[in-house]
Amino acid sequence: MNVYEAVDSRRAVRAFSDEPVPKEVLERVLTAATRAPSSGNLQPWHVYVVAGDPLAELKERATARALAGDPGDEREYPMYPAELPSPYLDRFSAAAAQRYEALGIERDDPDRPMKIAALNSGAFGAPVVLFCYLDQTMGPGQWGDAGMYLQTVMLLLRAEGVHSCPQVMWTMYRKTVSQIVGADDALVLFCGVSVGFEKDGVPRLRTGRADMTETVSFIGV
Repeated sequence: MNVYEAVDSRRAVRAFSDEPVPKEVLERVLTAATRAPSSGNLQPWHVYVVAGDPLAELKERATARALAGDPGDEREYPMYPAELPSPYLDRFSAAAAQRYEALGIERDDPDRPMKIAALNSGAFGAPVVLFCYLDQTMGPGQWGDAGMYLQTVMLLLRAEGVHSCPQVMWTMYRKTVSQIVGADDALVLFCGVSVGFEKDGVPRLRTGRADMTETVSFIGV
């Protein structure tokens, strides 16, 4: 597929089949992604690719924490600002309502937070999860680099017919993740990215996007 098709078809899939993703596909994608933009060519990302028994163990440990109501590890960085003004809060709320309705979780369900956490900790059934870390000395510019790198990875996965779902939620269980991957204490977990083939027969959610005119201003064009 061309780049436009990859961008248009990329979405956060939350229901994966257990079909394995060939290692050669992952290697091809991650090799090509090294060409992602990087200010000063620092290439600040460090990725652990987890599958098989280690991933099964990680899912089991993280899900046990979620089902026990564990609030998670102390945050190393905020997932969102403490207070989101409009229009950001409006977009967030609309997407959340769509997302969890598609997963069959009612808004007024008292166990909603626990159910959401358990679904996330199971990586939505994905057979592979990529964990992206940065050195704790890195600043906002390098975090931006990591975002561009992961977007490149996700678009390349689409070119291979594979889907993904970025999950900042994994930072809640960063200590459990670190125990499995053996990440150095000097590294900060940015997020996980679940990777796999989409499961058949499940609702396909495509959240809306703001019109381009809401977020782009042309000057002198």
